[in-house]
Amino acid sequence: MSDATDTPPMNGAESLVKSLLDSGLDTCFTNPGTSEMHFVAALDHVPGMRSILVLQEGVATGAADGYFRLAGKPACTLLHLGPGLANGLSNLHNAKKAGSGVVNIVGEHAVSHIKLDAPLTSDIEGIARPVSHWVHTSLSATHVGADAAKAVHAANIAPGQVATLMLPSDTAWNEGGEVAAAIPVDPRPAFDASALEDAIAALSGPDSLLLLGGAALAEDMLVIAGRIAAKTGCKLLSEWSNARLERGVGRVAIDRVPYPIDQALEALKPYKRIVLVGARAPIGFFAYPGKPAILTADGANIIDLCKTSQDIASALTAICDGTGATDTAPAHVAQSVTPDKPTGPLDPGGIADVLGRTIPEDAIVVDEAITTGRSFFPATAGAPKHTWLNNCGGSIGYGMPVAIGAAVACPDRKVLALVGDGSAMYTVQALWTMAREGLDVTIVIFANRVYKILRGELTNVGVTNAGPKAMDMLSLDQPTLKFVEMAQSMGVEATQVSDCAALELAIETGLATKGPYLIEAVL
Repeated sequence: MSDATDTPPMNGAESLVKSLLDSGLDTCFTNPGTSEMHFVAALDHVPGMRSILVLQEGVATGAADGYFRLAGKPACTLLHLGPGLANGLSNLHNAKKAGSGVVNIVGEHAVSHIKLDAPLTSDIEGIARPVSHWVHTSLSATHVGADAAKAVHAANIAPGQVATLMLPSDTAWNEGGEVAAAIPVDPRPAFDASALEDAIAALSGPDSLLLLGGAALAEDMLVIAGRIAAKTGCKLLSEWSNARLERGVGRVAIDRVPYPIDQALEALKPYKRIVLVGARAPIGFFAYPGKPAILTADGANIIDLCKTSQDIASALTAICDGTGATDTAPAHVAQSVTPDKPTGPLDPGGIADVLGRTIPEDAIVVDEAITTGRSFFPATAGAPKHTWLNNCGGSIGYGMPVAIGAAVACPDRKVLALVGDGSAMYTVQALWTMAREGLDVTIVIFANRVYKILRGELTNVGVTNAGPKAMDMLSLDQPTLKFVEMAQSMGVEATQVSDCAALELAIETGLATKGPYLIEAVL
C-alpha cells in the first residue's frame, strides 16, 4: 500500500497513479499528448503500472474492454483532450454495451488556459457523457487521488461501467497530491424476488425459454441453467451478442438468438413463456420495412427476473431450487466433435469446419467475423473448452483491440481473432501494438473485398433498384487491400490463403508461433 505521507511532495499525476494502483488497477493503454506528460513521467517515478502504447485511441478503448472481459477488473486508458477521447468513442460504446469496466484518464488544458479557447479546447465532459456512466473533472492536485479511487469504484459497479476522469495539466503538475484508499466494491443488487414464483412456474416444457446473458454465461452458471433445462424441459438460448461465453467440450452448450430478423422470429416463435436472466427481451438490431422490431411471439409472457447488473448467481440458484433441479444432471453438455477436414475454396461452412478442428484448449476467440461468422457456432460447439467474445455494441473495429486486451489479461492463453476485412481497417494499428508487446494473437482476416453485411442489408431495408454507384459504396476492391503487407510493415508475420486446407495449416502455424501472426483468408 502507498503511504499518503510520501516525501518529497507528490504532484497530482503521481498521486493519481498511486491511487489507481492501490485500487487494483495496474494496466494502462495509452496514446498520450502534451497535456498528459506529467502522467507519463509519473509512470517512471511510480512502479507497478504496465503501460501499453497504442497508435489510435479506439485501439486503447477496445483493449481496455477486452482486458476487463478476461481479467474481471478495469484497466485505464490515457487519452489526449477531447479529440483523443472522441477517437475512442466507438469502442467505448461497445464497452458500455458489453458491461465492461473502463477508466478513461483524459488530459485537459490547464484550468487557466481553458478560457483562452486554444485550438484543442473542447467540451470534454460533453463528449464523454454519452458513453460513460461516471464523468468528473479534477480541479485540484489534492483531490486527484480521491477522484481516481471514485473512478475505479464506478468502473467496478456491476456488471462493469465506463468512468471518465478529466485531468487538467496544472492539476497534474501541481504539488499536493494525496493517495486515496480503494473504495470497496458494492455487491450486486438482488434480483426481482417478486417475479421468482412466476419464473419457476413459467419454465415448464419445450414452449418455455430461459434466455441468458451477462454473467449467466459463465461456466458454473451454465451448469445450473443446464440442470433447470433437464428438469423442466425448457429451452436455453443466449442473446445474439455476448461479452463472454464459455463453450466447448464438457460445458453446457447454448445457442444464440439469430441475428437475421426472419431467422430470429422463426427461432422464437415456439415460446409462450420466456424468463430473462441477465438478458433483454429480444429485439431487432435495426428496424426493417414491414417487419416487427419485437422478435418474441405475439402474446408471449416475458418475465424479467434478473437484470445483468443484478445478482445473477442467486437468481439461477433460486430457479434451480424452486424447480427441484439441484441434483439433476445438466442437459445439453457438449460432446467432443471434430468436423471432417474440409477441402476446396474458402466459404463460411468450410471455414467453420476448420475452426472446429483447430481451436485449441483454453483459447479465447474474439469474433468480429460479421457475415462470414454466422455459421461458426454449430461447427465449434464440440471444440475443446474455449471462451467466445462478441461485439455487443455493433460498432465495427472492435476485434483486434479487444484481442489485445484479452492477450494482456491472459498471457498464458491463445487468442484467436476472427475479423472481417472492412472491420479490420478501422483499427488496423492494433497490429503494431501486438508486435511491440509480443502478444500471442493469431488474427484471421476474412477478405471478401466487400462490406458484405451491407449488401444484404440493402435488400433487407427494401432497396430493389441498387445500381453501380450504390454497389460501389459497398466495395473494398478498388484498390485491393493488402493485409499481408500491412501486417509485415508493422512487425507481424503474415500469410495469405484461399482454400480450406491452407487455412487449417496457417491457423495451426499461427497458434504454434509465439507472438502475433496474421492470416489473410481470401474468399
